[in-house]
Amino acid sequence: MERAVNPKSYTLSLNKNIFYIIALMLFLSSCGARKYTVKSDTKASRAADAMANLQSKPLYRFITDWTGVKYRFGGLDKGGIDCSGFAFLLEKEIYGITLPRISREQANVVKRKNIDNLKEGDLVFFSFGGNDVDHVGVYLNNGFFVHASTTRGVIVDDLNLPAYQRVLVKSGSVN
Repeated sequence: MERAVNPKSYTLSLNKNIFYIIALMLFLSSCGARKYTVKSDTKASRAADAMANLQSKPLYRFITDWTGVKYRFGGLDKGGIDCSGFAFLLEKEIYGITLPRISREQANVVKRKNIDNLKEGDLVFFSFGGNDVDHVGVYLNNGFFVHASTTRGVIVDDLNLPAYQRVLVKSGSVN
């Protein structure tokens, strides 16, 4: 004996299932369509802006090629590099300027400039361990510079951070 199907309840059940399928599809597609954004005021986004605003494309390529290379005292290659070695190579390759190899001596050949007047390629010097210059970086723009950090390797950093402002001792261009 066959059971009679009520056409009204069959249609209602079918409509309910279609509703659930559509709701499930909308839910799943909304997860895939979600856009993720980076806050435009983060240090990383501002560093990226500084790189994007470089006037020298060879400088951009040089920095991206060296970014992440680990720090090694006395190093002068991709196996490890120190801050003065990085400044030495960058200035020579990008600007054709031969600097002394040691940051303290590099500071001696720089004509002092106010930090507000720095231009792309100028040098910034720091003294983390007393009065003598013991660290150097290369100014980019908008308060950012590139250097070989002892803990993070070659990196673009914010010169306006208090940690750098406290120890900045000289900035300027090569004579």
